[in-house]
Amino acid sequence: MDWQAFSKQLTDQLGKPIHINTAHSVAGGDIHQAYHLHTNLGNLFLKLNQPSLLALFETEAHNLNAISQSNSIRCPKLFGFGVSENSAWLLMEHLALTTKGDDFQRGRDLALMHHQIHNASQPFGWFEDNYIGHTIQKNQWHFNWVDFYGKQRLQPQLELAQLRGANAAMFELGQQLIEALPFWFKKYSPKASLLHGDLWGGNSGFAMDDASKKTSEAVVFDPACYYGDRETDIAMTELFGGFSQQFYAGYNDVFPLDTDYPKRKPLYNLYHVINHFNLFGGAYEQQAIQIMQSLLQQSRT
Repeated sequence: MDWQAFSKQLTDQLGKPIHINTAHSVAGGDIHQAYHLHTNLGNLFLKLNQPSLLALFETEAHNLNAISQSNSIRCPKLFGFGVSENSAWLLMEHLALTTKGDDFQRGRDLALMHHQIHNASQPFGWFEDNYIGHTIQKNQWHFNWVDFYGKQRLQPQLELAQLRGANAAMFELGQQLIEALPFWFKKYSPKASLLHGDLWGGNSGFAMDDASKKTSEAVVFDPACYYGDRETDIAMTELFGGFSQQFYAGYNDVFPLDTDYPKRKPLYNLYHVINHFNLFGGAYEQQAIQIMQSLLQQSRT
């Protein structure tokens, strides 16, 4: 990257003088290159990828803006996105993060985001398809949550798994499960909440104040937003760990979960398990099959 030329492009595009003093490569996950930029505007975080993947950055920018505008839980401030030389880019503030902080307050902050829009008039979905990892996440609007979850979440992942060479049993069990979905919603009618959408421990932390090095508020990043059942966010926090019991206590202090949430948790995490098979293969196939078998057995008893 020609940092001087990139500085000029940023200045022109964002309408404010930006000068990049130094740029250091940092760990940026499995998908993108990432850089910590020292600039006249402070420390910034830059993601780079091939130009054909600009849509990943555009949708992420929209998601960050949605969370920021909720005024509930902190996320990195967005500066912009675009294409420079041979790279698509996304620029945001750089935050010094730690895994240790006030987990009770993090739970409260997430509950506030979920509670902000929570009514029957809001349909389930999003104004555009976005990405879960680098898998396209379908978001066509639905007023019926069962229809949305079956058609926009499970079905696309199952069809992609077929293309990835999954065992035929995964697809067959998945179709049976989609037919059985109403079983888990006999006494529960979720309303739409703004969701992070990809809320595992690696996509959240606590910001550290640059001067005091003390932790401040909780932060979420790398979202895959849509309007859906808030239980899906909570379920994913339990899939890979990283959130303490204080987090759930804080969440329930603001917005208590339905008592039958534990019965739906594996149903919601199935989406992410199948997606992990589609992204990484391996043992996620058998894990998905076992979850579906268990859920179907539950629905028949």
